[in-house]
Amino acid sequence: MLDEVTPKAFLADKAYDADALIGTLEQRGIVPVIPSKANHIRARETDFALYRERNLVERFFNTIKQFRAIATRYDKLANTFLAAVQMVGIICWLK
Repeated sequence: MLDEVTPKAFLADKAYDADALIGTLEQRGIVPVIPSKANHIRARETDFALYRERNLVERFFNTIKQFRAIATRYDKLANTFLAAVQMVGIICWLK
């Protein structure tokens, strides 16, 4: 999935702290914003101000999952599901 996009930074939690992933991201010029696991020998420097932005994305997904049609994915077609997600996003934005 990462081959199709080129973000400036990759925000993820400690579960994604793998040397292979970090190496791939750095090779492509993507800044990994992933805190090191506690058992990692050398702790990697992390921009925690940027890492806190990850919380906004997690809260958005939590909000849209409160809508039953999104959480259970009633729609069979991808474009119909995308339209439902966009509608829920607009509803959440207007609140």
